Amino acid sequence: MAEPGENEKIPAKRSLGKCCSFHWRGKASLLMPLLTLPLLIHGILEEEPAFRCMYLVSNMALFWITEAIPLYLTSLFPVVFLPLFNILSSERVCKLYFSDTVVMFIGGLIIALAIEYSNLHQRIAMKTILIVGCSPRRLHFGLVMVTCFISLWISNSAATAMMCPIVKAVLSELHSQNIFTVFKTQEEEPMEEGDPPHPSTISMAFYFGIAYASTIGGCGTLIGTGTNLTFKGLYDTRFPKSATSIDFPIFMAYAVPLVVIVNVLLLYFSLQITHMGLFRGKSVTGQEVKRGTMGQDVVKTVIKARHAELGPMTCHEIQVTLLFILMVVLLFTRKPGFVPGWGDFLNAQKIGSGPPVWLPVIMLFALPTQYKFFKYCCGNPPFTGQSMDALLSWVYIHKNTPWGLCFLLGGGFALAEGSKVSGMAKMLGDSLGFASKMPNIVVEGMCIFIGLFCTAFSSNVAICNILIPIFSEMALAIKMHPLKLTLPPSLAISMAYHLPVSTPPNAIISGYAGIKTKYLAMAGILPTIWAFVILMLNSQWGKIIFPESSQFPDWAKNS
Repeated sequence: MAEPGENEKIPAKRSLGKCCSFHWRGKASLLMPLLTLPLLIHGILEEEPAFRCMYLVSNMALFWITEAIPLYLTSLFPVVFLPLFNILSSERVCKLYFSDTVVMFIGGLIIALAIEYSNLHQRIAMKTILIVGCSPRRLHFGLVMVTCFISLWISNSAATAMMCPIVKAVLSELHSQNIFTVFKTQEEEPMEEGDPPHPSTISMAFYFGIAYASTIGGCGTLIGTGTNLTFKGLYDTRFPKSATSIDFPIFMAYAVPLVVIVNVLLLYFSLQITHMGLFRGKSVTGQEVKRGTMGQDVVKTVIKARHAELGPMTCHEIQVTLLFILMVVLLFTRKPGFVPGWGDFLNAQKIGSGPPVWLPVIMLFALPTQYKFFKYCCGNPPFTGQSMDALLSWVYIHKNTPWGLCFLLGGGFALAEGSKVSGMAKMLGDSLGFASKMPNIVVEGMCIFIGLFCTAFSSNVAICNILIPIFSEMALAIKMHPLKLTLPPSLAISMAYHLPVSTPPNAIISGYAGIKTKYLAMAGILPTIWAFVILMLNSQWGKIIFPESSQFPDWAKNS
């Protein structure tokens, strides 16, 4: 006998909804190439490689945005399809996946991991906080500034990940001492049974501060974030004859004064106003911060205790510091721009940005953590049988390096080269010629706005790979210097403050602290407005750093 309801039909709408909800990625992976198939058919029938390339670009953009398959796997599409579509040879495509820019990126990641491996980052953070002060406002200032500084030299995701435990330790101690409210009540933010309580408004200011500061700090140097290196690689690939070189010191001169320093100060004051009751002393939040100021000695005790646990600076930390300084000096002096650099004197072959990063990296694996073994050189037996560890372990590097990012960078460079060779880039640029009737400042603002908007919904490196080639061709079509329409938007693409999917720092604090997306989306409004204003002002500063960008260059006329 049939069970009740066994033969009942499931409503069509409900059935379709269930069908779509299960393994939607597989269905999307089939539908997206089919929807864009007319581009490929037209390209084959009319023998137009531009449309064949556009088919590949469209699918990669759709796969990157939807993440129907992993981002890194999508980045390998050019390896298969550019040769298959008769656009580029396999050898030429594969070389772009290990270009000088990608090598520099890997080296920068390894240097960052060496700083973590030696525990140097904790010492820098603790010492800075002790110097700045331990009242809630000063503590917030110290954490934001130290995160921003560290993120200049290591990836923004690494900077956020290493600061989260420090913030959690400080907030936990404040909670135990009842200095101010660290968590929201069940009435303020209902949570399901078993879930940890949601951070309070003041606590969220600390987490938002380190995430946003690491994003801003990453904009200051070429190695600070993958987006900057993506821009450099795309620009160098598209404009190999460019007289304007994007080198380490010149990039810092462009980005640090306004995009980093002014922007991070505005970020601090924004969070102070919105989350910590600045100028609202009688508000509930303002009163709590005031109460926290009176209990700053407790916080100072905690920070001092954690700093004391680190002990004196070890030989390991000293050597990593010296090698880090060596890397920065080599990058700055390779080709400063205003005077000849060491790269000019040794330039039997062109020296890029990879060698100055990788010399310290190689030394990290060659030098020991300490030199006690010297006392055995002239001593008597018995000798120690213990081997000396190097400053960095390859096992640690292999485990913690996000190798997939190299594919993401390389995929973007291969796509840019394919767009140029196939003629697709020029075709797109010509179609954007209508912008020539607009004032230059309006066109720049439009590109910056598009960058800020698009990066809120997808990975910033993927968005950079999609937008920067389009802006490059747009610049050629309307006779503007390519730097003016590519460098400001590439920085805008890094400044993703609204959603966890936008950038790794947002995802890290959302997962680590259990912050709901609605709070992240609201907190990012004011920093995004500041980002737009700062980038518009910085485009004027760019005329000083890149004086040649004021007019359309001769080398771009035949690009």
